[in-house]
Amino acid sequence: MRRPPRAPAILMGIGLGGFIDGIVLHQILQWHHLLTDTGDHPASTVAGLEANTLADGFFHLATWICVVAGMVVTVRAWQRGELAPPWRMHAGLLLAGWGAFNLVEGLIDHHLLGIHHVRDDLGVPLGWDLAFLASGALLVALGLALARGAAGTRSAAPA
Repeated sequence: MRRPPRAPAILMGIGLGGFIDGIVLHQILQWHHLLTDTGDHPASTVAGLEANTLADGFFHLATWICVVAGMVVTVRAWQRGELAPPWRMHAGLLLAGWGAFNLVEGLIDHHLLGIHHVRDDLGVPLGWDLAFLASGALLVALGLALARGAAGTRSAAPA
């Protein structure tokens, strides 16, 4: 018996993790936007907010593309007759994808490029940035444990 595909859930998890970041941190809490720590685009000015809104839009487009790619890979697997993974495995891989998003985005944007931090409205955002990375590592670990625990269960074919 072939293993169920894992890439669809991981891709969707990356995209959904990006949506959670963009919707909750950028839009609802307004802690930061994509370019708020560059110095050139402060969210406190109209021009800065316009630049950040555009950058956030491209960020959301990229996360949407990840979700669509995951859906396309899912449908292609079903067309090849591959079995759907058990729900527990799928949920675990979604969490692992979300965690991978947090780790990569946190390392690149918060630490390497320094274009924003989790809390740009604070004088010392390092603790929040480290907590964001820790949340990513925790999501990956929990997701993989959940997926591994489901690996022995039998998959059901899609209806």
